[in-house]
Amino acid sequence: MANDPSSYRALPVIVFTHLLVVSIATLVLVWLLNFREGFAFTSQIKAKIFNLHPLLMVLGFIVFSGEAMITYKSIPASRQALKLIHLILHLIALASGILGVYAVFKFHNELHIPHMYTLHSWIGLSTICLFGFQLLLGFFSFLFPGAKSATRARIAPWHVFFGVVIFFMAIVTAETGLTEKFFFQRLKRGQEALIVNFIGLLLLLLGISVALIVVLPLRRK
Repeated sequence: MANDPSSYRALPVIVFTHLLVVSIATLVLVWLLNFREGFAFTSQIKAKIFNLHPLLMVLGFIVFSGEAMITYKSIPASRQALKLIHLILHLIALASGILGVYAVFKFHNELHIPHMYTLHSWIGLSTICLFGFQLLLGFFSFLFPGAKSATRARIAPWHVFFGVVIFFMAIVTAETGLTEKFFFQRLKRGQEALIVNFIGLLLLLLGISVALIVVLPLRRK
């Protein structure tokens, strides 16, 4: 039937999502390496320490958590293997997020800047905490020791729903962080401002495409 949801395919959106990931990664690296002094955990140029924050939060936390969310649609493997891949990608995302938060706290400490004084920081820290809680709950519900099948069936839709919500919280955090760059560092109109704007637009598209993949069934032959 033409209106049958199974007639939709997630595959084209998956390809588009991976093109977005490559584009975002390229723009972030160009921005930080060409316009922002690069990045390092220890440096006399303190901006390099801060630059680890957008690097880890975008290319680590957002990209890997997005890839984890579409695992079941993008990788042809057994259910058990997909669960493991899903978990590993989420763990990488969480580790990147924690390191990204550490980098910005380290930057603030070294320059004696107050912590948690913007909406961006509050949404960001809330996102990391909720992400960790969601990961922990998912691990004990679906992997070890694993709830009963009936309980898993009840939990699964909520697990997916809150996963999408938390992912969009990460996107909102990134967007507010990029906006802060314009206000606090007064980026001039030009190549850098254009790159930052494009990163923001592509991140928004990434959030939409990942959510679309999650809700679209992948028709299998």
